[in-house]
Amino acid sequence: MHKPLALAAVLLAATAAQATSPPAYDVLIRNAQIYDGSGGAPFKGEVAIAEDRIAYVGPKAPESARTVIDAGGKAVSPGFINMLSWATDSLIADPRGLSDLKQGVTLEVMGEGSSMGPLSPQMKRLETQRMGDIKYDIAWTSLDEYLTWLTKRGTALNVASFVGAATVREHVLGEGDVDPTPQQLAAMRKLVVEAMQDGALGVGSSLIYAPASYAETPELVALASEAGRCGGIYISHMRSEADRLLEAIDELIDISRQSGAPAEIYHLKQAGKGNWDKLDPAIARIEAARAAGHRITADMYTYTAGSTGLDAAMPPWVQAGGVESWTQRLKDPATRAKVIAEMRQDKPAFENLYRHAGAEGTLLVGFKNPALKGLTGKTLAQVAKDRGVSPEDAAIDLVIEDGSRVQVVYFLMSEQNVARQTALPWMSFGSDASAQAPEGAFLKSSTHPRAYGNFARLLGKYVREEKTTSLADAVRRLSAFPAQNLGLKDRGMLKAGYYADVVVFDPATIGDVGTYEQPKQFAVGVSDVFVNGRQALKDGEPTGQLAGEVVRGRGWSGWSDGGCRASAKDWSWTW
Repeated sequence: MHKPLALAAVLLAATAAQATSPPAYDVLIRNAQIYDGSGGAPFKGEVAIAEDRIAYVGPKAPESARTVIDAGGKAVSPGFINMLSWATDSLIADPRGLSDLKQGVTLEVMGEGSSMGPLSPQMKRLETQRMGDIKYDIAWTSLDEYLTWLTKRGTALNVASFVGAATVREHVLGEGDVDPTPQQLAAMRKLVVEAMQDGALGVGSSLIYAPASYAETPELVALASEAGRCGGIYISHMRSEADRLLEAIDELIDISRQSGAPAEIYHLKQAGKGNWDKLDPAIARIEAARAAGHRITADMYTYTAGSTGLDAAMPPWVQAGGVESWTQRLKDPATRAKVIAEMRQDKPAFENLYRHAGAEGTLLVGFKNPALKGLTGKTLAQVAKDRGVSPEDAAIDLVIEDGSRVQVVYFLMSEQNVARQTALPWMSFGSDASAQAPEGAFLKSSTHPRAYGNFARLLGKYVREEKTTSLADAVRRLSAFPAQNLGLKDRGMLKAGYYADVVVFDPATIGDVGTYEQPKQFAVGVSDVFVNGRQALKDGEPTGQLAGEVVRGRGWSGWSDGGCRASAKDWSWTW
């Protein structure tokens, strides 16, 4: 054969082989401005996905792909981590988690004080009895059984959880104001270890709510010690975010110091105008602890109002034994008078958010009783006026009539402080809300706009408009930073070999839309989201892919290097 003919034959064979060989990648995202999660400067390039992992990040992918997406110069980043999610039951009602998915969230971290396990038979009975708009059969006992059950049913988002300190307490002690005996504390510690070996991320506490508020510092140190020696952290809605904020930060740092476990503050804030000047000393305490070698971090939501229940308006002693005992006590005139007197105190012994928000600043958003749902969207002041009673009497009556804590929005914080906090290098972000959609069961109650806009608001209002921090650093603190704090394996960055949790968004348009009057409005600006390599959001719309997985902590016995150690000192803790 002549040489030209031979060369042609070789080229033809090579072309044919190339045409028949399958593409190396499943997805290739081109023409992207890549924010890899490190906090470094973005760069123009491509991201390739093969199965559930990132296969390439760089200027030009060397192979072809089955699906090619032109990002059009938009930002491509790791999926966002919701450090405080209440999607525990909303993902049961709607596995798409749309209000978070449409903001680029790919991981829901649950477990603020209470968790979906471990549950005793009595806890299951009470939980079923107390369900609100979303009802379901409790088909699990342990926390890991819940997470596994949820993902086997299918969820668009990854899920992870802390084990709740209050859940562990209730499992052993019930809901009363009692201290554990040494034997009971040992049983509580054992439950924490079991949850950690099942993959919990640590222990979460919520110390303004009964029965969590009954726990004293040594009890929390004991539970945090078990979390720390199992590779996890202690994370807390502290004992106060208002009048005793600084003392609460001191307690959290002390728990971290004694237990050896890193600690994070849930939704750092300064609640009540009289406490707005405490941001500087709060920052000083945290940064001094960090400088001394203590691994202290925080998270926040990006709004000036919080949302919780009317239990945060009443003293913990009246709530002992659970909501049924609470409502029964409130029916007694003498008890009612005592509660009202304490609600009106200028410096109460408990965390009274109603006192800081006022009746005009207490917005009613969620009732269990259908007869009360018409009050949704009114303030406590309006209801009190309509009923011809005091706001305190109205609050007590609503709790009795609803048989629940009643969900409310409290207007508490300074906009200036919120903006300043978004720039703190040790701050990550959590919605403190469910992942929902404006349909089905979710139409029965209102919500806080943070459920639909917390992360988009950071990137729109604070990064683009107010420039409180750079986009690269905001992405870092939405992804790699919380993943590192939690000790997650192969998540949180755009890096070859990491799980393909990937977001495509437009920095010029991303933002929140919801308001307190109309909160159920999806954020804008996110076009595409991949969860474990499968596209959950395409051109801004859900695809129906339910590829979410359970994300487990370092103490999971399923890891080759998992399990618990003698103490937290036996783990390496990165910063």
